[in-house]
Amino acid sequence: MRHTLYLAGRYLAAHPGKTSILVGSLTLLLFLPAGLQVLVDRSATEMRARADTTPLLIGARGSSLDLALRALYFQGEVPPPIPHAQVTRVRASGLADPIPLHLRFRVGAHPVVGTSIDYFRFRGLALDGGRPFALLGECVLGAAAADALGVGVGGKVTTSPENLFDFAGSYPLRMPVVGVLAPTGGPDDAAVFVDLRTAWVIAGFAHGHDDPRSDEVLEKDEEGVTANAKLRLWQEITSDNAESFHFHGDLDDLPVSAVLALPHDTKSGTLLMGRYLGREEPCQILQPRAVMDELIVTVVRVRGYVLAVALLLGVATLATVVLVFLLSLRLRRREMETMRKIGCSRGLVAGLVAAEAAGVLAAAALLAGGLVLLTARFADSLIRALIV
Repeated sequence: MRHTLYLAGRYLAAHPGKTSILVGSLTLLLFLPAGLQVLVDRSATEMRARADTTPLLIGARGSSLDLALRALYFQGEVPPPIPHAQVTRVRASGLADPIPLHLRFRVGAHPVVGTSIDYFRFRGLALDGGRPFALLGECVLGAAAADALGVGVGGKVTTSPENLFDFAGSYPLRMPVVGVLAPTGGPDDAAVFVDLRTAWVIAGFAHGHDDPRSDEVLEKDEEGVTANAKLRLWQEITSDNAESFHFHGDLDDLPVSAVLALPHDTKSGTLLMGRYLGREEPCQILQPRAVMDELIVTVVRVRGYVLAVALLLGVATLATVVLVFLLSLRLRRREMETMRKIGCSRGLVAGLVAAEAAGVLAAAALLAGGLVLLTARFADSLIRALIV
């Protein structure tokens, strides 16, 4: 047996091209089902983990999946805004504590999350350095955002314009970094957190400027002063100009993207959900866990289709491998005859071929197992990259 394995190994080593193709084909054949299963299981766990900690979510009527993905993972389409009055409505109900979310802007590739300090307590976010935002214009960076931007406490970041032709509306705002969060391994690591009012400043619902000079005044009446384009607007909030920033209109009319509702108990949550069931209700309320479960059911269904295709490809691959071995035996007929002439039995020749096939299969199994282990090791990062 030892000699048979030695001869089989030498033959495979002497034909690296054929051996590599066979091993590679069988590796993919073995890895795809197992690797896909690992990814599906981990993605289901990842999506459910964040959804399980979010009792209720309120947003504009539309796609519940888009709303949940944006509010939980800060990715996907920005949902239509709802008025801040919905935050007041939840608080006034006495059934839940609201946490507003404004999710429209970004700093480079990192989402700007306008919210309140309550969000940090709700998600269990701890500071690795600095302090929470306290003043208008301040921000706190997630661990991954701080690393990617190369900015720490005491540095500054600037919001990205929504498009190159946004001459009116939102203004890029330069914000001092007052804190950096400890890593959590979740979507919060990549976010830039600001106070809700700071998000409204970025959106253009508040601004600060110098007192207008006479050549900057278009109209002056009892309601106030209308200035022209010469008036210089501040693009950074400092201790010197903070008092000049003011909001226009009723704060309850200003927009938020979603509201996290934290009911006091199960009964309160049920009662609150009942208040959003009317046909004329402009907002929807959803349970993120139910939305994620629906998404996971779809993913599992798609996985079944992929596995069916993989099975068909596997059959074709196995047929190709068998064909390669059969053709190889025909080409090696003189080699086999020589082995028999020097005293090798038919069983030994057959054992040699079987050892070659077993060697290819063993190498493919080892490589596939290694790929599955790597997939399991980096599955969380891969899933976050795809989702977040």
